[in-house]
Amino acid sequence: MYEYIIGKVVNIKEEYIVVDNNGIGYRIFTSKNSLMNIKISERVTMYMYFNLREDGVSLYGFTTEEELDMFNMLLLVSRIGPKVGLGILSTLTPNQIKLAILNNDSHILCKAPGIGNKTAGRIILELKDRIDKDDMVEDKGIVENTDDIEIAIHGLMSLGYTRGEILKITNKMDTTDMSTEDIMKEVLRRLST
Repeated sequence: MYEYIIGKVVNIKEEYIVVDNNGIGYRIFTSKNSLMNIKISERVTMYMYFNLREDGVSLYGFTTEEELDMFNMLLLVSRIGPKVGLGILSTLTPNQIKLAILNNDSHILCKAPGIGNKTAGRIILELKDRIDKDDMVEDKGIVENTDDIEIAIHGLMSLGYTRGEILKITNKMDTTDMSTEDIMKEVLRRLST
């Protein structure tokens, strides 16, 4: 129904953004990868997926067509709905998903929340013939999602920073041996430079 929505970002939450387009605020669920490219008051183009169910209507959107294409592809897999698809795209980039499918690497896919070996195997089996090897792009890394990082992100958001601003920094950090407090201090230091 919707191909894309262009508008001003008026709110950023953990799982969605609100985009104002001609006085209408659209709640658009999006991935953590897309959230990294979004800032409050910025004009943004979101490539859309319209989801209609008995319990309501939801909009899912992404900052790149590549991410939307991968989302649509994941929805073709039996028993994968929009929320699971979004979880996968919040953990892995479209390129990492394609590589995992082409290499039969279910271990990579299992990093996404709610994805076990059976589901990962089903993704590989059902999508392998749909992946175009010529369509691969440079790997940009996995979006980290540990408890310490999540707590730090929430703490920093309470100080007025957007999730996108914070993720741009945390995704470039090695947070393996860092506590929540250390992560917050380092992010604040980098934000102030």
